[in-house]
Amino acid sequence: AQQGRVREKVYGKQKIYFADQEQLPAASDAELRGLDGEIAARSGQLQALQQSCRHMEAELKDLNSSMTTPEIAREIEALRKDCASYTEKLERIKSATNHVTPEEKEKVCREQQLYRREWRRRKRMVPAVPRAGSGGTAAHCPHSRALSRQATELLDAILEGYPKSKKQFFEEVGIETDEDHGVVLPAAT
Repeated sequence: AQQGRVREKVYGKQKIYFADQEQLPAASDAELRGLDGEIAARSGQLQALQQSCRHMEAELKDLNSSMTTPEIAREIEALRKDCASYTEKLERIKSATNHVTPEEKEKVCREQQLYRREWRRRKRMVPAVPRAGSGGTAAHCPHSRALSRQATELLDAILEGYPKSKKQFFEEVGIETDEDHGVVLPAAT
């Protein structure tokens, strides 16, 4: 700074030093236009290189996420084994002699629907009293709704004065419910 090659500026307690540009030769308009052209050419090269880098990065990402040759070989072998087991299973099914005819299947499906519908109807008729006791069912009795209502009223009356829970009462009397046996109404097919 004392020799005049750099300048010094003081801002409070800070000092800033920078090159003295007055000592540098001034560039002509032709030199400035040449430098601007060179900057534009270099900017174009930079953009082309950046585009190329993005393309290569995308390609590298694709390659890194794809399987290697040994991995593909293992995958192919596993798929061949699966295919062979499925082919064998298919052949066993085709060669079986105990096929169910469509008529038999339809008959079984109708019966299943009938039984499920009957089960649901009976469960609705007597929600608190499961089907216990005699071999006959309440559904076949002409007065089944009246009987189920009376049975429900009777149970409710007994349970009003009963000191224990409904579940404990059912256990003492010997009434079994679907829930006791983990039985669930099958879904419609």
